[in-house]
Amino acid sequence: MDAELTPFSGVPGNGPDAAGRPARLAVGVVGAGRVGTALGAALGRVGHRVVAAAAVSERSRERVADRLPGAAVATPDEVVGAADLVLLTVPDDALPGLAAGLVGAGVPVDGKLIAHPSGRYGTAVLDPLTRSGALPLALHPVMTFTGRPDDVDRLSGISFGVTSPDPLRPVAEALVLEMGGEPVWITEERRPLYHAALAGGANHLVTLVVEAMDLLGAAGVAEPGRMLGPLLGAALDNALRLGIDGLTGPVARGDAGTVADHVAELARVSPESRRAYVALARLTADRALGAGMLKPEDAERLLEALAD
Repeated sequence: MDAELTPFSGVPGNGPDAAGRPARLAVGVVGAGRVGTALGAALGRVGHRVVAAAAVSERSRERVADRLPGAAVATPDEVVGAADLVLLTVPDDALPGLAAGLVGAGVPVDGKLIAHPSGRYGTAVLDPLTRSGALPLALHPVMTFTGRPDDVDRLSGISFGVTSPDPLRPVAEALVLEMGGEPVWITEERRPLYHAALAGGANHLVTLVVEAMDLLGAAGVAEPGRMLGPLLGAALDNALRLGIDGLTGPVARGDAGTVADHVAELARVSPESRRAYVALARLTADRALGAGMLKPEDAERLLEALAD
């Protein structure tokens, strides 16, 4: 199933359809996990055909049956052979080996769109495939996927971190827009920083919230989530709208005595929480000082309270 670039959009196929859209693609998914099946289902909603998926575990086979009805369960080689657009939705650490392995196995990829949703990588990780004629795309959905039925709906209105060769930018943009997302262009060399920022913000937020809930439970609060919900919602909204100007609390006020009490109590209850609190409080103090919210003398007292 060799594909050709069309003058209309650069998408493989036989030209635009009757509605003026890019030609519909045969889509294959290698790695039928939460992300791969969500992206495949999103493309299926707009008329592309998910023809095959590589799924090993029983759970992944169930996802294919549930989210990608009509897709054949096949080997990775067979999936690539059947598709115009191949989604390599495997864990980050497995992606380089998969790209090299497909080439080493002699799987024909010439003219095929090969996309991955990894935040860590741009298109360089697909170089073995690109040298064999594949058309590489990095399409990273900036969203967390839980495996729940609403994963596909969560794609609507989100950003996608996109990296592609310049000639393929219209293709990448079209695919992201069709899935309901907004393409944001990330250069190859900035992908690690981009992904570190997202992982630090989202993943560590979960850890912080769960830790706060545990500490509130230890303090005797029966429903920590109910207590935290309005506070954390307001704090997140303030941060997104106002940046550092949305900061409140004892560090922003320069209340070194309060901070020292926090550190002492956390050392008694949870040394791990104390270390995290100290690190984040130091960063907060630096930010507040740089923004002119905190006087140098107050910052000095805070840092003394946060000393090891």
